[in-house]
Order: sequence, then C-alpha cells, then structure tokens
Amino acid sequence: MVHGTATHGAGHGTERHELVRRAAGIVPVLRAHAAWGDEHRRLHEGALEAMADAGVLRLRVPAAHGGHEADLATVVGVIAELARGDGSAAWTAAVWAISTWVVGQFPEDVRREVFAKPDVRVTGILSPTATAEPVGGGVLVNGRWAFTTGAPQSHWTTNAAMLLPDRAPVALAIPLVDLSVVDDWHTTGLRATGSVTTVAKDVFVPAERVLRLDPVLRAHPHAAAPMFRAPFVPAACATVSAPAVGLARAAVDAARGSAPASGLREATVLADEAEFHARRTAAVVDLKAAGGEEWTPEDRAGVRRDLGEACLRARDAVDVLGGDSPTRHRIQRDVHALNLHAILHPNANLERYGPVFAGSRHDG
Repeated sequence: MVHGTATHGAGHGTERHELVRRAAGIVPVLRAHAAWGDEHRRLHEGALEAMADAGVLRLRVPAAHGGHEADLATVVGVIAELARGDGSAAWTAAVWAISTWVVGQFPEDVRREVFAKPDVRVTGILSPTATAEPVGGGVLVNGRWAFTTGAPQSHWTTNAAMLLPDRAPVALAIPLVDLSVVDDWHTTGLRATGSVTTVAKDVFVPAERVLRLDPVLRAHPHAAAPMFRAPFVPAACATVSAPAVGLARAAVDAARGSAPASGLREATVLADEAEFHARRTAAVVDLKAAGGEEWTPEDRAGVRRDLGEACLRARDAVDVLGGDSPTRHRIQRDVHALNLHAILHPNANLERYGPVFAGSRHDG
C-alpha cells in the first residue's frame, strides 16, 4: 500500500482542497463495496485501503506524528465526500477521527506507541461504563462499552471508565487485542460500522495510558495546535454532522434520471441546507480555535442546533426521493439511523438550543 504524504497542519485552502479531492476520488470505490459492507456488517478491506491511501485515517492525527492535523472545515468536507460513497464508511471515519484526536491528548510516549502504526485506526466510547481499579503501575479495568464503532477493524480504543475509589472518569488507551468483542450489531442502518460491544475483564492498563477525562473535554486555548484549542463536544458535533450531508448528496446522485424533477429540486435544496448547517458549525469551531476564544452557552447551543438541523434536512432530502432502489433504500436506512443517535437526534439538539434562545443562559 502506498500511503499519501501528510499535509502537516492541513487547514489552508490548498491543503484542504487536496484532502477533499482525494476523498472524492475514492467515492466510486466506497460505493462499489457498500452493499458488501451492508451484508457483512463491516467495511470491505478495499474500502479501508482506499481510505488509508487518501489520507482519511490521519485527518486528526497530530502533525508531529505524521498526521494532517486538519481543521474541522477539512474534516467535514472529507467525511461528507465519503458518505456520498457509503454512509457506514463515513460514520466510521468520523469516529476514528474523533478518537485519534483524543489520543493526541495523551503523553508523548503513548502518542508515539499508538501512532507508530501507519494509518492506525482508533475507536472509543467516552461513556465511562467500566471501572478502573488502581494496582501497581497502572489500573485493572473491568466493564463493557456498547456501540464501539468499527471495533472489529480498529487497533486501539480510547474507552472511558470510572477510576476507583473516587469514581473520576478517565480515558484509557487500550489495544483492541486486550478486549473481547461481542458481535451484537444487528441493525437496519449503518450496518457496516460494526458498532459492537467491547468488554474488558481484568485488563491491565499502565498508568501512562490512563488520562483524566475532564481536561480532555475542555478547551485548551493556549495549545500549540489549533485543533486542540476547541472543546471536545463542539468539535465532535461538527465531525459527526458530515455523514448526514454526504448521505443527502448520495440520495440525489442515486435518484438522477429516475426521480421526478420536482423531487430532485426539493431534495437538492434540502441537501444544500444540511451542508450549510454542517459547514457553519465547522467554521465557528475553527474560528474560535484559531483565536483561542472562550465558548459561551450561546456558542455551544448554536453548535447543537446546527447539528440537529443538518441531520433533519438530510433526512428530509432522502425521504423526498424515497428508497426505490437497493442503493437508495440503504441510504434511507443509514440516514434514519443517524437521526436516532442520542447526540444527533434533531429534537434533542433543539431542546439544548431552546432555553438559550429564550434567554436562559444556564443551559449550555
């Protein structure tokens, strides 16, 4: 495999365009393997290789470790292109991008260990549904994490746990080979994401691979790299809005020549609106990160509003066109699965936005 050259600190126009162009170039490959992934509930090796060659797996890897250190405008552009080929590939790439960003917060020795593997695939669940008991030199981890996207095809996780005895949440860098995988991902949508349950039973994690979670989630306005100056949740929201945008575009692409012109027009407008909300989120996060600006409740609520609207408009675009072919049916199932996710659900995001819009600043 020939890996693409890293464009360190990608975010300038030329670098961003190149990464998005490379992602667009592999859309036919992802599209060709999408039905296979849907049937087998994992991504085809050809899809994984194409994403690696396009540099997708290094989007949020620090430049010091051979990554692109991309801004969110680039991330959204790349992942939206992937979703034009396959919604599952795009969602999995989004989770890998978020989780590699988390690894970037660990000590240098841990970063070197994880990123030593070219195009390493890192997944993670930051809900602390396990416990970590201190023992000599580290912690002993027990518990399980549901919905670990891409776990069967990942190399590391950044799963979270409650550190005993004070039950402070921590992120743990754990090789996938140390965990058991429960094959329980049987869904109608996003089937190839392989979002299975991972289980730890008396897994030893050395102390250097245990990181307090609270600082990870906060903004670091003085960080050298702009991508670490933004808080976790707004950055993650921008990232996971992108698959919805690409799925709306995929539906329009698949319906050309068969759907009524009026339906295509309506779906195209809705897809444009979905893209507007996703890009506005990315632009806000990137702008505030560049200046190390503080985040207000209005800023945070606005991001959640845009995330919900992007998913809603994308779903509406797909539904206007319907699922009259196997490809369009899969796209429809995928976009509906996205809209049921707890973070992406339009109603949940509107509830976050409503109190701030009405002047209640305490709900951010």
